Amino acid sequence: MSSYPRTSAGSSTSVVELQPVTSNHENAGKQSLPQIAHHVSRRQSHSRSVVDDRNESLPSPTTATEALQKWNSPSINVYRSSAAFWGFIIMGANDAAYGAIIPYLESYYNLTYTVVSLIFLSPLVGYILSALLNNTIHLKLGQRGIAIISPSCHLIAYIVIAVHPPYPVLVVIFMLAGFGNGLEDAAWNAWLGNMANANEILGFLHGFYGLGAVLSPLIATTMITKANLPWYSWYYIMIGAAGIELVTSVAAFWTATGAAFRAANPRTTDKQGNRMKEALATMPSARVTWLCAFFLLGYVGIEVALGGWIVTFMIRVRQGNPFSSGMTATGFWLGITVGRVILGFVTPRLGEKLAISIYLPLAMGLQLLFWLVPQFYVSAVAVSLVGFFLGPLFPAAVVASTKLLPRHLHVSAIGFAAAFGGSGAAIFPFAVGAIAQARGVQVLQPIVLALLAVILLLWLGLPRIGRKSE
Repeated sequence: MSSYPRTSAGSSTSVVELQPVTSNHENAGKQSLPQIAHHVSRRQSHSRSVVDDRNESLPSPTTATEALQKWNSPSINVYRSSAAFWGFIIMGANDAAYGAIIPYLESYYNLTYTVVSLIFLSPLVGYILSALLNNTIHLKLGQRGIAIISPSCHLIAYIVIAVHPPYPVLVVIFMLAGFGNGLEDAAWNAWLGNMANANEILGFLHGFYGLGAVLSPLIATTMITKANLPWYSWYYIMIGAAGIELVTSVAAFWTATGAAFRAANPRTTDKQGNRMKEALATMPSARVTWLCAFFLLGYVGIEVALGGWIVTFMIRVRQGNPFSSGMTATGFWLGITVGRVILGFVTPRLGEKLAISIYLPLAMGLQLLFWLVPQFYVSAVAVSLVGFFLGPLFPAAVVASTKLLPRHLHVSAIGFAAAFGGSGAAIFPFAVGAIAQARGVQVLQPIVLALLAVILLLWLGLPRIGRKSE
């Protein structure tokens, strides 16, 4: 008796089964078994498996899902991931240094809260430019362009800061550092967010950001308070670190040209025109892009506002000494780092939507404890635990975006969201400083609590998140 293949229904991964065919089938006498199987498998092109001579399920070469890259596969990714990790250490050290040096900038330049807060606001220009130019740089220069431009911005900025120019020059040069941060933040988040086990690898990426943020106030505070060095001596170390960043990034990404990027990221829909415009103005992608952008704006604002003003708050509101107060900033960033690494393994098991819906209320409760219990040590522990539950938020938002958006929009949409979100590091810390000038630095706590509530609502507004094939 002859037979022909039939695909089973009700599963995204079809299995071809053999069913009998009666002898009066109109084509039974005309076609052999291989011919019939060939025609049926073409009609069932959405099926992800075919049958070989032994009835075993094998991947279909025309319909198999593209395998995701890993941090160590292909082997060049080991060097590229390491370069990205080092870049994020620099970014974390850059952002966390503000909190350690603000009290000393105030006295060195004789500044008010509002004026000293301009060092938070000035990188905003850089973040906005990076959000607008990120996709263009990728298409024309590839990741190699990012690997050259971002570390160069860091290196130039730190050299200028280290010579402690007049304060207006300092404000301007932080724009350049912000541009470098924004480009690198967008590029490496989008790249690693598309890998297998993205929550874990992004947890490590942002964990390295946290590592830089832990070391920065620790070293800067020790240099200033224990070694009696001027505040700008910290940037001598940053110059050396940025030099290493430039060399390692260029070496690792030298072959990642614009042509290579365009070949690896072709359009995955029939829409034409500018990819950035599609990400920002065409539904449903625009909904995801803007919700994630504003979520990251609030999140980064919380992170840098707390990290930036916690030292001043602990000195002037909790009456701590300068060194102990500086260590609370280290505790906060350490909490973020540990949270990103540990909860990076928990988040994918819960699912991003549920996990962040749990972490944010916990962070809000701890923030209330920090605000309402006026004890130095309670505040120090509470802010560290706030950091722990805030840690996985950025990586989870990036992974959620990769699951909700078509592949060809990942760099433009995630890059825009990350760079736009990075501007929160400028807007909200500046706002805290400006309000603190009139109301006192204790306004930090209610502002942070309100922002936590806002980003929780934004997160709940995202569509249902499916699982990414790995």
